[in-house]
Amino acid sequence: MTIPESVIAFLLLMICLLILFRIFLRFSGRKREPASVSGCESGASKTIGDREVQEDVYGIKTALEGTMAVLADGMGKRFGGKIAAGTAVEAFLQIFEDGDAFYNPQYSFRRAFQGANREILNRLEEEQGCASVAAVMVRDRRLYYAAAGNVKVAVYRNQELVPVTSGHTIDVLARQKYEEGKLTRQEAAALLERHRLYNFVGQDGFCDIEFFDKPISLYGGEYVLLMSDGLYETARWKDMEDCLEGEGDCQQKAYQLIELVNRSGKEDKDNAAVVVLQCR
Repeated sequence: MTIPESVIAFLLLMICLLILFRIFLRFSGRKREPASVSGCESGASKTIGDREVQEDVYGIKTALEGTMAVLADGMGKRFGGKIAAGTAVEAFLQIFEDGDAFYNPQYSFRRAFQGANREILNRLEEEQGCASVAAVMVRDRRLYYAAAGNVKVAVYRNQELVPVTSGHTIDVLARQKYEEGKLTRQEAAALLERHRLYNFVGQDGFCDIEFFDKPISLYGGEYVLLMSDGLYETARWKDMEDCLEGEGDCQQKAYQLIELVNRSGKEDKDNAAVVVLQCR
């Protein structure tokens, strides 16, 4: 008995449809993989140093639209700094849960900072806790950043680690006012040793945010770092550059950077934290 040609044709058609369906599933699955779309690898690490409470908190959000990272360095009485830092990171992660936030970075950063400030004031009584916060966003090989306080954002490329944020400390403010002609050389010099913060989230009337003038172009292979002062005021800048130049992925480099603090002979070491991103 021979099989009718119509049955053979039907079976061949079903086989072709099955093959096409499996190919579709494979490629659609790849499109939904965030890491391949955002083009960023990430790593993070921290140490408590010689403190009793870890007040550095970080968060990383990877989506189809890009990658956002935030680092908060808390300050306050008892657990106030830890709560303030955690609250700030929560606010950023919540804003960037919506993929549309990646398409308007300055507005989204402003919403996140104002939301963090409001929530800290709601959760904590006055002067119990506050935080320095910096955040970055990488989309289409462009780096956007914003900061309040003294958490630094820096970019490593061509064997050089370059800070892109100035920070909100008295010495930085004095230098700016001197360059604007609002302070004399003597007045500015008297303030240059003062590293006390004048701006942070968790205070009434908060409004000063350091934004990017224009996004920084990334060409692939650069590292973007978020660092609390416990890292960059303890480890030598050259040692950090050597870590970034060496072998290892972003997570390994984050561990190595924090080990610079752990191995340091500095007394009374502060909390230290770092987030490392690499654009492919």
